[in-house]
Amino acid sequence: MSDREAERIEFLKGAGLADARRDPLPGDASTRRYERLTTPAGASLMLMDQAAAAESPPCDPAWTPEQRRAAGWNAVARLSAGRIEAFAAVSNLFRGAGLSTPEIIAVDAGSGFAVIEDFGDDLFARVIEDGEPAAPLYLAAVEALAKLHLNAVMPDVLSGPGGDWPLLTYDAVALQGGADLFTQWMPKLNPALDFGDAALAEWDAAWAPIAAMGEAKAWSVAHRDYHAENLIWLRGRSGDRRVGMIDFQDAVLAHPSWDLHSLLQDARRDVAPELEAVALNHYFECMPGVDREPFLQDYAALAALNEARILGIFARLIARDGKPRYRAFMPRMWRHLEANLQKPGMEAVRGWFDRHVPVEARQ
Repeated sequence: MSDREAERIEFLKGAGLADARRDPLPGDASTRRYERLTTPAGASLMLMDQAAAAESPPCDPAWTPEQRRAAGWNAVARLSAGRIEAFAAVSNLFRGAGLSTPEIIAVDAGSGFAVIEDFGDDLFARVIEDGEPAAPLYLAAVEALAKLHLNAVMPDVLSGPGGDWPLLTYDAVALQGGADLFTQWMPKLNPALDFGDAALAEWDAAWAPIAAMGEAKAWSVAHRDYHAENLIWLRGRSGDRRVGMIDFQDAVLAHPSWDLHSLLQDARRDVAPELEAVALNHYFECMPGVDREPFLQDYAALAALNEARILGIFARLIARDGKPRYRAFMPRMWRHLEANLQKPGMEAVRGWFDRHVPVEARQ
């Protein structure tokens, strides 16, 4: 028995769940693992397991950009490193805004364990694959975002059953760092791409005003991984509370468009352009104070940055981590990116791609 398994058993014993049946769930691209727990009485719960030392440290709010870069990727991007206390504190924030996140039954943040409510397996993506009309799910997801943007109280430090957690801003350092994954990793996947110092300087200059805009307009909390594989359809609830949220531990203050483009320009599944338009219109109906045209320009710019970031992540997963299945998602991301590059304000970034990434490399 490994030391980690012994810790799991001890935690479950302390939570009164020593007799629960344990069924591991398939892993994802993170270092976190889950098990479904079934009690002798038939109740279903989830064990979340994330060892605190499994990743580079999260960002200290006082760190300078140089200190963040020295500390590693989680500090640069202001990711939580999967910390249980982050999950618990963000869950508390979202539940306070009237949204559906799993109830936390037991937690030991120091050891990296939590037992949480089991929302079941009705992920939006699977439900839609099984024939459920997509529009009601996406419109409910948009309503949940609007409620979050309108109702969340956002202190500098969040509190939860696992302890306190800082609510940081998705700032220009994090945004530019995300975009830079493209230039760092695409040449490793496609050696025909060679970005020299001049090209990299142009890249930085092209994205700089977009990253600065994203930081300047970061006024709402963002889930940050808001898409059909992280939303669960809770049929027994009503309205926007039917949208069960998971994997929100990396939440930050961000431009309010961030979760919208993650949802509607999804890396893993196609969302019909007509549905994207209807969903965006529904957001403006829910948020009548938002100025539509500037918002949509920001939406396209930050979506393009996010798509460059995701393409870099997929290139890294394939080239470094030996996970070729992510190649299947890349054409979709290229289509989204190319469409956004045609929007007003994207001339500098579009020019960079035209000069440095041949059309045949965009697949």
